[in-house]
Amino acid sequence: MARFYPALEERHRDFIAAQKLFFTATAPADGRINLSPKGMDSLRVLDSRRVAYLDLTGSGNETAAHLMKDGRLTLMFCSFDAEPLILRLYGHGQVVRRQDAAWAELRRHFPALPGERQLIVLDIDSVQTSCGYAVPLFGYRGERDTLARWAEKKGPTGLLDYWREKNAVSIDGLPTGLLENP
Repeated sequence: MARFYPALEERHRDFIAAQKLFFTATAPADGRINLSPKGMDSLRVLDSRRVAYLDLTGSGNETAAHLMKDGRLTLMFCSFDAEPLILRLYGHGQVVRRQDAAWAELRRHFPALPGERQLIVLDIDSVQTSCGYAVPLFGYRGERDTLARWAEKKGPTGLLDYWREKNAVSIDGLPTGLLENP
């Protein structure tokens, strides 16, 4: 059943690399809990205590707002194939944007993806595995290109306008910091 580790082991890294989908969870002390699915080859394990993902433009920017307010971040990976497993990474996250000193070093780990907005970095406090016995079996059929086509159609100016309208504050009215020092 559930087991905790202080850092990622090689088998955890291999499991993460094989997953096509992961979930992020954040919450401020008061406000909505945010749980988001992510994909599109956007996550990298940087070392045994640090992971990052390239955050793409979406309908909201809750993770950034919550990290600015609280910092807590959980990532969850689960197997949908023959070998059941759930893997959670608990820790503190930070948002890295183009103007930040760490951007160039971190950004190089990711492929070019339309609509990239910021990087989310998780410093891992603990790793947890659990059985995943009740997770159903699903087959991977491929990536959706809908978000990429949408971002390409918007273009840089359209994305910036969208960020102003939809991504500057969370649904609870918390600032996301996205448009600070662009």
